[in-house]
Amino acid sequence: MSWQLKALRVFLRQAARRSLGRQPDSRAARRWFERGAWLNARGRPWASFTPDQLGSVPALWTAQPGMDEPIMLYFHGGGYVMGSVRTHAALAAYLTRRTGFQTCLPEYRLAPEHPFPAAFEDALNVWNSLIARGHDPARIVLGGDSAGGGLALALLAHLCASGSPRSVCVFAFSPFTDLTLSGQSIRSNAASEILLPVQRLEQLRARVLQGAPADDPRISPLFGRFEGAPPVLLQVARSEILLDDSRRMAAHIRSFGTDVTLQEWGNLPHVWQYFHGWLPEARKALGDCAAFIRQQLPQPPSSGS
Repeated sequence: MSWQLKALRVFLRQAARRSLGRQPDSRAARRWFERGAWLNARGRPWASFTPDQLGSVPALWTAQPGMDEPIMLYFHGGGYVMGSVRTHAALAAYLTRRTGFQTCLPEYRLAPEHPFPAAFEDALNVWNSLIARGHDPARIVLGGDSAGGGLALALLAHLCASGSPRSVCVFAFSPFTDLTLSGQSIRSNAASEILLPVQRLEQLRARVLQGAPADDPRISPLFGRFEGAPPVLLQVARSEILLDDSRRMAAHIRSFGTDVTLQEWGNLPHVWQYFHGWLPEARKALGDCAAFIRQQLPQPPSSGS
């Protein structure tokens, strides 16, 4: 464990998790996340990004790609109630540097103002818009973290179920894949969880679903079908309350004959990859992710770290 991780663990457990658990509503949580993202990125990396409109969904690109270039479509995390293209711009830029592929960050709609299935509809809208523009789905990488990782997997399940062309591969960091909250680790890892306020999960689910079934595969891809899915990479920490979301997701996708790589890391925070500017463990995980992507799309080579 690096000294940076030791320091970050103390800060997240003693300050960030408690502060997040006290946010009175989604708007306050969004402001909290935006402030934290500014500190984490040490600035405004999104200022140099290129704006776009994909169907009805605003988006930012690390840079506008050529039509023949492979691209990444990345869905930000935040429990479907917070997060934005700004909070995840630094992570997108880092992934682009490691892979050489330009990254698209959609600004999908958030609950409770826009409950399920708004986020899924926006994700599908963005995908269809990219295909309509002429981007080859076999040269699109799908990815995301937390709720965004679940959204990427939900989109993949829909593409598989509908017989549509799939992306070349999918990666997800600590994905939120089961809004029925039936994973055993939600209880068994309640004491070891570093970042997420466990006591707020039921409230979060209510804000997102607003009466919709929690096992709908458009929000809980654990219940989706993955015939003909491309290779999938999942990264999760063994100390997380969402550990079982990744373990069961990996087993479920494998049951359809798909190649799934499940990387379980040590005592790390939820979506530790987000802290790549601080943690060597985050940079190592993102390097592994970039290597996985390049195995599926060997060109262009990595342009550095």
